[in-house]
Amino acid sequence: MNFLEAVVLGIIQGLTEFLPISSSAHLRIFPELFGWGDPGAAFTAVIQIGTEVAVLLYFWKDIWRIGTTWLRSLVTPELRGTLDARMGWFIIIGSLPIVVLGVLLKDLIEKDFRNLWIIGTTLIVLGIVLGIADRLGGTSKTLKHLSLRDAILMGAAQAMALIPGVSRSGATISMGRALGYERETATRYAFLLAIPAVIGAGLFELKEIPGGHNDYGWGPTIVATLVSFAVGYAAIAWLLRYVATKSYTPFVLYRVALGSATLILLAAGVLSA
Repeated sequence: MNFLEAVVLGIIQGLTEFLPISSSAHLRIFPELFGWGDPGAAFTAVIQIGTEVAVLLYFWKDIWRIGTTWLRSLVTPELRGTLDARMGWFIIIGSLPIVVLGVLLKDLIEKDFRNLWIIGTTLIVLGIVLGIADRLGGTSKTLKHLSLRDAILMGAAQAMALIPGVSRSGATISMGRALGYERETATRYAFLLAIPAVIGAGLFELKEIPGGHNDYGWGPTIVATLVSFAVGYAAIAWLLRYVATKSYTPFVLYRVALGSATLILLAAGVLSA
């Protein structure tokens, strides 16, 4: 991989990580379309650290407040009923499904799940799921209504993103909307819930970059990570403003169009699965 390819992939990662359209699907489809081949699960996981650092910076006040309150609640019983203390537990518990399944299904994630037939199909199917959930879901719940049951359900939904094409944010948002959470709340929680899983996966895959099972060295990987951070930070701000007043319909239509195009190009032999 040269540095120009790294910049392009970093831009793709930054633009698509937070939108409910699956960054991992884009990092699998477009390099194949450009003739660059599959950058691999390890490269994908590592450059996602860049976008999660953008989340840490954008939400640093919320993260600091939640983290410090949760820690203090361990020794101060009076704080255990506060929203921030409960949010700390909800994020920890909600992260468990994707962590456990990520370890158990590591070989499938790195090989079988990256098949473009699967990715094209999941883009379409989960896009339709997002559309239905957004259309039928209520808007009465905010973060203060978050319960342990809802945290577990959204964590289970996030775990589906181990399959490229599902979208980590898309799956979590779909479940949140189905449970009646307003769009901005579902989106904000999806960002916070993703932090432990994405950073953990990226750190876990670091060993694959210099040699290992990855053909790309540190140079291009670092460049792609830095670019994804810069672009991702801008994408967060834009998406939160967008969902405050508008629906997810454009993303649903885009997912269906991209998934359909991928399947058509596969059938025509233009893309190789």
